[in-house]
Amino acid sequence: MPGKSDQQTLPPQEQPRQPGLQGDMHPQPRTTGPEYRGSDKLKGRCALITGGDSGIGRAVAVAFAKEGANIAFTYLDETADAEETRRQVTQLGRRCLGLAGDLGSESHCREVVRRTVDEFGRIDVLVNNAAEQHPQQALEDIDSAQLERTFRTNFFGMFNLTREALPHLKSGAAIVNTTSVTAYRGSAHLIDYAATEGAIVAFTRSLSSAVVARGIRVNAVAPGPIWTPLIPASFSAEEVSTFGAKVPMKRPGQPEEVAPCYVFLASDDASYMTGQVLHPNGGEIING
Repeated sequence: MPGKSDQQTLPPQEQPRQPGLQGDMHPQPRTTGPEYRGSDKLKGRCALITGGDSGIGRAVAVAFAKEGANIAFTYLDETADAEETRRQVTQLGRRCLGLAGDLGSESHCREVVRRTVDEFGRIDVLVNNAAEQHPQQALEDIDSAQLERTFRTNFFGMFNLTREALPHLKSGAAIVNTTSVTAYRGSAHLIDYAATEGAIVAFTRSLSSAVVARGIRVNAVAPGPIWTPLIPASFSAEEVSTFGAKVPMKRPGQPEEVAPCYVFLASDDASYMTGQVLHPNGGEIING
């Protein structure tokens, strides 16, 4: 590419709304591709995935479907992206239910669980993945409304949905939470977001101890710079153009490179793991 910087990893781009839209991104994030071949690791199970319309959530939904699971997923209002997730899952011969609404609402969390159980009769895997972030130059720029909104989506929604789902989870069930590398190294311009991600780590570890006697495993995944709609929806075109350049691998990761972590933690392959966090982050060592 003429004039391309040594640090450039992506074409400059940004989106005017959050959540972002995967359909407007270029290049498109790579979901779980044809080279991923399932082996019935989740056969007959039902997975409820938040933020499943795009990015990591879509890649997880498709990977789970390839492993034999039926899928319920949530999204805010990204109808076209949600329809593409549904298309990919049903094309694999699995049932799929998309549920629109704001997970920051406690009543919506109850409705999501109710409709999932009504449709599939069970929940075997809960993936808490939905999140938002709003960069600010300084702590003083984060007003109370932003702070509350970020926590309501990223943490309260996860807490409330898990509380609603737990009565339906039986021994052998798994919960997988999405946190972030920022929980471990911090972020000068995403202070409130990083704080929610740290809360998710503590929540994962605490909940794992609370439900281990019930045979339910609780783990998390802490991705580094992954190419999802949240990136062009959060940062300037210039910042997007060098996204991922600072990690040892010198590039952003793709959702399809993260999804196998969720398959592992959701399946019986991780039967001796609970309270743990996996780190697909391009080589950044965070000792967490």
